[in-house]
Amino acid sequence: MRTRKLRDLEVSAVGMGCMGFTHGYGACPTEEESIRLIRKSFDLGCTLFDTAEIYSTYGNELLVGKALKPIRDKVVLSSKVHPAVLPGQDFPEGKMGRRGIRSALEGSLRRLQTDHLDLYYAHRVPQDIDVEELARVFGELIQEGKILGWGVSEATAEQIRKANAVTPLTAVQSEYSMMARQWEKDVIPLCAELGIGFVAYSPMASGFLSGKYTAETEYKGDDVRRVITRFAKENVIANQPLLDLLYKYADEKQVTPAQISLAWLMRRGNFIVPIPGMRREERIIENLGAADVVLTDEEFARLEAELDKIAIHGDRKDEDIAKLGTIATYK
Repeated sequence: MRTRKLRDLEVSAVGMGCMGFTHGYGACPTEEESIRLIRKSFDLGCTLFDTAEIYSTYGNELLVGKALKPIRDKVVLSSKVHPAVLPGQDFPEGKMGRRGIRSALEGSLRRLQTDHLDLYYAHRVPQDIDVEELARVFGELIQEGKILGWGVSEATAEQIRKANAVTPLTAVQSEYSMMARQWEKDVIPLCAELGIGFVAYSPMASGFLSGKYTAETEYKGDDVRRVITRFAKENVIANQPLLDLLYKYADEKQVTPAQISLAWLMRRGNFIVPIPGMRREERIIENLGAADVVLTDEEFARLEAELDKIAIHGDRKDEDIAKLGTIATYK
């Protein structure tokens, strides 16, 4: 497995987003199977594992803690503190203040059965928050050894620049894929400029770019694809040109559409690390294998030019996901 740097943290070129093991995409594997799959991904070279307190309201951290306990010192473990007050939390002065962040971190450490996190994110950065004070709090946690590095998710370029000036950011984690390229104008270039890693969640657009879903596919339960507009029937049909392009390059390279989409993303910068969700062994082998798929300069330039001509229909918004009626599905 190739490796990359998130500032000073060395990680596998492809990491694992663990959210889907407990919710978010319909029926989940059993706990036993989930643990087996997480450890299988490590055996295949994956060293970056991502979770959050809000996933299944603490349940995902409990699962990941069990799975990684025997190999904890061999992996990079990341989690997140969310602005939303979760069950058992009570912070009249605000969740993202010093007391709230410290308390949330202690809870995550207990559930993950570890004495520190390699990477700890602010899961969202509200516009009215003092990002410089936020950076100071995370800086204190780094000095105390509670975390090795810190990050922000879905933050603006202005927030990133201000926060990084106080406590250098290890990584920014935001949605990024061929269907969600909003960060290419400012945030990704800024990360390159400041030496900050960029961790891409939903790098295959919640599975759309795998080519395994059609306009007739039905989604049930807490599956976020019920409310993500790119999976609306009319948008699936309208986005077919993108899948056709992926299949063309996959055929040329003798790989899969998913591997082309991940290889393209990693080709955008050596500081960019995708963390796809993977809940079946064949998907783990496929996605981690994307680290070995190399697009030549000519292939990349041609793919970029063709991508720029394709209009994307639908997207993924927090407010849409909130329509599911449970905070547990909030990314």
